[in-house]
Parts: sequence; C-alpha cells; structure tokens
Amino acid sequence: MPDEASPLPSQTTEAAGGSGSFLDSLMDTELYSIGAFFCDEHPELVDEVVVRSEEIERRGLATYSRQSGGPIEESFETLLTGLAVRYYKAVAG
Repeated sequence: MPDEASPLPSQTTEAAGGSGSFLDSLMDTELYSIGAFFCDEHPELVDEVVVRSEEIERRGLATYSRQSGGPIEESFETLLTGLAVRYYKAVAG
C-alpha cells in the first residue's frame, strides 16, 4: 500500500466563489503567517528547516528528539516551522 495519498478531485465551483477566494482563505491562516514570516526573516534557513522537519516526520517526534539530544519542545517547533514553510510555499506558489 503506497504511503502517498492520491490528490482529491477539485470541488471548487463558480458558485462556491472560485479558486481565488479559496486561495485567499488559505492565506488567512496562522500556519501561512508562520511560514511567510520565517521565509522572509530567515531565507538562509528555509531549506534546512524543511529537511529537519521531514526527518522528524520520518522518525517520529519523540525518537528524533531523543536521538538529537534536544528537548522535545524544540523538535516540535522545528516540525511546525517546517510544515508552515511548506504550506506557505505551496499556497503562495
């Protein structure tokens, strides 16, 4: 069984406001704001935080934290920041 889910079919319709308003709503989230802020303030760290967050996803939060020797809260912040950056980049294009 593959780990990757198939993309969902598009259900955006003109009656629902079209894709423009849907994309606008995606930009009006805290996750988007975190990603945008991080990309603007720390462009040199974007690739590194994404790689680390993907590693946390693969290993699991507790295992990554234990193996890296840092507090679990720090690992969680790295995970969340990496997810936010990926979200921001996907929505902003």
